[in-house]
Amino acid sequence: MRLRSELGVEDLYYLDGCGFSPTLPTGYTWARTGTRVVVKREDTKNRRGNVRGALNDTGPEPELLWTAVEHTIDAARVLDFVCTHIARLPGGAERLAQPPPGWKRPRPCTLALDNASIHHGRLFEGRREGLGAVGVRLFYLPPRSPELNRIERIWRSVKYPDMRVRAFTTTAELHTAVDRALARRAAAITRPRAASP
Repeated sequence: MRLRSELGVEDLYYLDGCGFSPTLPTGYTWARTGTRVVVKREDTKNRRGNVRGALNDTGPEPELLWTAVEHTIDAARVLDFVCTHIARLPGGAERLAQPPPGWKRPRPCTLALDNASIHHGRLFEGRREGLGAVGVRLFYLPPRSPELNRIERIWRSVKYPDMRVRAFTTTAELHTAVDRALARRAAAITRPRAASP
């Protein structure tokens, strides 16, 4: 799959979701000797932000796609994200059963998924043929192997070094910070690569 993506024959996307809390984990901090460090903490009840994203970091057109939401991510929302952002199907998941005549994604695509229950649900699995018909093939990574899902590196970078502020008083501030951090990551991914000599 990866070789076919690098050759530009098909796209390879890694799909996953990530949750962000108003108080992000603080692994360590610095302070002057003798100074007590105070780490701000916000109430997290019903204030999480969730992001679903897809990473294509190989091939001729690398990209990072994401959508930030305040509600939980379920199978229907994941399917709509795949149809709208990855398959680029006009009308999204609602049109999957009857796509425009002859419509297909410009380049075939393989979608690497972890084994989360929403990726194996009846709604998602039942659309496998429809996704294949518009040019999106599903590939499930082995269980308990997050290191194989390349978008996990993006989530880690965004949660730790990219977001220097560790506590947010409003959900809007949290979403803005997450969007900015992801936009910086996306810009780094899509930046033209230097030609090798």
